[in-house]
Amino acid sequence: MAGPVQSIERAAAILRLLAGGSRRMGLGEVASSLGLAKGTAHGILRTLQHVDFVEQDPATGKYQLGAALLHLGTSYLDVNELRSRSINWADALAARSGEAVRLGTPLEGRVLVIHHVFRPDDTLQTLDVGALLPLHASSLGKVLLAFGATPVDAVLEDAPEAYTRHTLVHPEEINRALTEIRELGWGAEVQEMSMGEAGVAAPIRGQGGLVVGAIGVSGAVERICDTKGRPQSALITVLREAARAISRDLGAVRW
Repeated sequence: MAGPVQSIERAAAILRLLAGGSRRMGLGEVASSLGLAKGTAHGILRTLQHVDFVEQDPATGKYQLGAALLHLGTSYLDVNELRSRSINWADALAARSGEAVRLGTPLEGRVLVIHHVFRPDDTLQTLDVGALLPLHASSLGKVLLAFGATPVDAVLEDAPEAYTRHTLVHPEEINRALTEIRELGWGAEVQEMSMGEAGVAAPIRGQGGLVVGAIGVSGAVERICDTKGRPQSALITVLREAARAISRDLGAVRW
């Protein structure tokens, strides 16, 4: 029986390393972390880049996971453009808000997290890139539903799951919440997916003003919300500024 193929094992190790990091990594960092010669690491990275499993930042030369790994079957070019246009603004939003930032797009009745910036502190955090979140119980999902990026009917027909006692599961409640989101221009979830956690999100628009994704900030309820359980107004302001900036970069001239 044939043994393992060393080059594939090394490629897998590089992908795991990039997946576990909170930032892009340079060639030297990758090579030293895995005990590889720089030439070997560079050859593998170039091959992974060729098949879109790895991306290289043209400005810094550093590497990160490519959009092709986020979900097989996802349109690489569309997702990659959204991510590339959003990275700097997402980093800045995390720094300004002090909280984790996620970027999401609709995929097969869920929200696909295509970019995740860790909360800028030293606490242990898990990378959510590639995770699929519920539409009705996440702030990212609610925004996508409210602004027509994904159909509402399919969510209501499938008997939405109650993740906590605060999750909206009745069609009347969900439709009422989506109407409010359209009026406000942003959406929130407070302990609807996980007790003690809250999030707020805003739509990202592309050319023609169509919503193509959402950007959101999430964290502990006491940091995200005020004493009345409403998202902090200052947080909403910086979030919407980031969403508008990304939208302008994508060609949505009104934003």
